Amino acid sequence: MASGCFDLLAADYDRTWTNSGAGRLQRRAVWRHLFLLFRAGDRVLDLGCGTGEDACGLARAGVRVSALDASPAMVRIARNRGVPAELGNIEAIRDLEGAFDGVISNFGAMNCVSEVSALRAPLANLVRPGGHLAICLMSRFCLMESLSLARQFRFRKAARRWTGRAYAERLGLTVYYPSAKQVRRALAPEFRLLDRVGIGLAVPPTGVGDPSALSLRLRSRIDAQIAGWPGLRGMADHQLHIFRRSQTSIAK
Repeated sequence: MASGCFDLLAADYDRTWTNSGAGRLQRRAVWRHLFLLFRAGDRVLDLGCGTGEDACGLARAGVRVSALDASPAMVRIARNRGVPAELGNIEAIRDLEGAFDGVISNFGAMNCVSEVSALRAPLANLVRPGGHLAICLMSRFCLMESLSLARQFRFRKAARRWTGRAYAERLGLTVYYPSAKQVRRALAPEFRLLDRVGIGLAVPPTGVGDPSALSLRLRSRIDAQIAGWPGLRGMADHQLHIFRRSQTSIAK
């Protein structure tokens, strides 16, 4: 991944996503699961930390967070918020050392990685046996996005995720959309899938419609009830994959 491509988004990222109505609710849905995995004193690595919102949330709960991001501008913002963020691509974790109770990667940072399987051994070296890996990836099919774009007759963009990859011209990089089965197989046997839930099924992606605050709250309640249902979770904007590090030896 180009190290500075997300600098283009950094200045407006919190305004357009983190602090947007949909962004807050999608993140809250992820946090409902993260805060069940980690407790005060745990050590967690945040990959693709962005402006540090997840790291700050975990830190408030007493979790010791280390962070990594490829964007110098994102790292600068995160550090200004007190996050111990370092500059580096996700693929650079093969050079990291240490033992973590868990690794997280939220809102599509790993969609910039062409082969998730290449991260299996490095992640297994970092996460202690019994620890957790929680990665939130953009789905290959987002119902709300596709319907919205199709109504605008933007059929090519409506189908951009479906092939498994798309070129983001603004960022100058290829974004990958692995299937849930591909993600599970890429990380086995060192990581065993515990759960998979949709994030942003009724709550839409940013830029899709302009729902009111009341509508978003109602949609969030719907998501809390149905986003884990097989068949529906694969239609969400993102999918949160939760793994446990097994006792299996690392495949070299």
